[in-house]
Amino acid sequence: EVQLQASGGGLVQAGESLRLSCAASGSTFREYTIGWFRQAPGKEREGISCISNRDGLAKYADSVKGRFTASADYAKNTAYLQMSSLQPEDTAIYFCAAAMKCGVIAGQAIGINSWGQGTQVTVSS
Repeated sequence: EVQLQASGGGLVQAGESLRLSCAASGSTFREYTIGWFRQAPGKEREGISCISNRDGLAKYADSVKGRFTASADYAKNTAYLQMSSLQPEDTAIYFCAAAMKCGVIAGQAIGINSWGQGTQVTVSS
C-alpha cells in the first residue's frame, strides 16, 4: 500500500556525516514501523535501526549505535537516518522499509510490507 523512496546517499570521507531520507507516498506512513537496512558487497543484509510506530522509540544495531540516529516526521511522511562518524565499513546500499514491528534484536524490523529502492553510501578512508 505504502511506497517508499530512499535518497541522500553519496561519497564521503571517513569521519564525515550524511543524512538519508525515506519519503513515503500516500497517507498511511504512520501505520508502519520504520526499519533501516544496509547491504555491503559480499555481505548479508543487516538491519541497523528500527523505529516503532507504537512508541516512536528507535533501536540500533551494535555496529551503528552511538553514531547513527533514526527519526521520523510523520507530518511530512518522511523518515531520516542521520549518520555520523562514518567509516569505510559503513559503505553499503541503504534501504528503508515499512514493517509490522521492531524485533527483539536491536535494529531488527519484522514483517516487511514494502521497501525503498535503496541509496548508495560510500565512505573513503
